[in-house]
Amino acid sequence: MVLGYKTTRIITLTEQHINTYTALTGDYNPLHFDVSFATQTKFGRLVVKGGLTTGLLNALVAMDNPGPGTIFLSQNWNFTAPVYFGDTITAEDEMLSVHESKLINQMGFKITRQDGETILERVSWCFTFSPDE
Repeated sequence: MVLGYKTTRIITLTEQHINTYTALTGDYNPLHFDVSFATQTKFGRLVVKGGLTTGLLNALVAMDNPGPGTIFLSQNWNFTAPVYFGDTITAEDEMLSVHESKLINQMGFKITRQDGETILERVSWCFTFSPDE
């Protein structure tokens, strides 16, 4: 774990992602499925589920930085803009602090859309298990 180290992941969110996530969670909010409902909201169209957006951060932490064996201890996020079907989002993390003796670290996160707009910002605490734990 290196202070200031950054990694990124990119995904284009599709209707298939929404359908798979819905099958797993049972979340049938009309904002994600009902065009006539969604067009009457401030978003004006169907919106991708927030869990798909934050799920990209799970993969980033567990696979890239800090890496395998890492779990979230706490999360504090702020959605600043919606994600729409077909958007490509880029998640970036940064190691903000490291407590080596406890394998605990503080991570900063930012997710942006293809147009550069920030859609999520958050700070989280993570713990990384070692293989002998």
